[in-house]
Amino acid sequence: MLKTIEWIPSQPGHPVPGYVRLIDQTRLPGEITYLETTDVQEIWDAIKVLKVRGAPAIGIAAAMGMAVAAQQSDATSTAACLQDTETAGDYLATSRPTAINLFWAIDRMKRVAQAHAELELNAFIDRLVMEARAIRDEDEAQCRAIGEHGVAFLAECRGVMTHCNAGSLATACYGTALAPMYVANERGQQLTVYAGETRPLLQGARLTAWELMQAGIDVILIADNMAAHVMQAGRIDAVMVGADRIAANGDTANKIGTYGLATLARAHDIPFYVLAPTTTFDFETETGVDIPIEERADSEITEGFGSRTAPDGVQVYSPAFDVTPATLVSAIICEHGVAHPDYRASLAEMAGRTSTPEG
Repeated sequence: MLKTIEWIPSQPGHPVPGYVRLIDQTRLPGEITYLETTDVQEIWDAIKVLKVRGAPAIGIAAAMGMAVAAQQSDATSTAACLQDTETAGDYLATSRPTAINLFWAIDRMKRVAQAHAELELNAFIDRLVMEARAIRDEDEAQCRAIGEHGVAFLAECRGVMTHCNAGSLATACYGTALAPMYVANERGQQLTVYAGETRPLLQGARLTAWELMQAGIDVILIADNMAAHVMQAGRIDAVMVGADRIAANGDTANKIGTYGLATLARAHDIPFYVLAPTTTFDFETETGVDIPIEERADSEITEGFGSRTAPDGVQVYSPAFDVTPATLVSAIICEHGVAHPDYRASLAEMAGRTSTPEG
């Protein structure tokens, strides 16, 4: 499986400190290129310009960015290093506004830093590096568990549709929405995945289609506006998507176009599943109306990938996400199991669990 983001530890007797290594997703599918960095600014930029993307993955990147900040700090005391680490966290939080995992990871790193402020400086830095690596490793285990829970919903499926990229590239490994497909493939189940291209940045075309092909899973790429026709033709038995934030009532924010897909699924009586770890649950946000929606640069629509496709001076509206009402969601699958309506109660129950299935 792809390792989207990793912490590469320093080697004994080698002057290079530990560093962050991540796949530059802006270069896919043409080439696999890695960004290797010990610079907080580079990590902020990687999140902002989508070199690393997907709610879990950007949370991991932010956690590792704070570890980098501690490691690179000129501070001579733990107290000063703590301040530098928290400042880095505040800065990284400004990179993208919608994915709650970003803020969850930053808050977790801050709590750990504050709880270990009595440590000697080097031990303090080592503790932060350990926590960032733990966040990554936990995400991998959570995604595998999501796959184990979600694969049951594919037992009678021949065709499944997904949107954007919620696979290994969006997480530490396995993905969220794609995790059940990987588990089904491991078990010999033959599935066809219909991947929407995902305008305007084509994450479905560039990333989802690519990583499923790498895994040997049958994938068919479609333009976003073909989804209704494909459903009407009887090719789709289920829709599985990820999420960047799930409100307390079960409303879910995901890549723009998801709400339309959910509406189409309801019209064609096709189950619509949202898959995400509990780190994506946001109980402080009551409903989807309160989820902040990131707006992207006009150029992503008017001249995507360097080719001008719109008249100069045209007005542009470019939200990166939309919100799918909980009423359109058949179930929300997380690492602890499956939440059904009433989501306000079932999501809280899932968040309170601690065990994951064997897999």
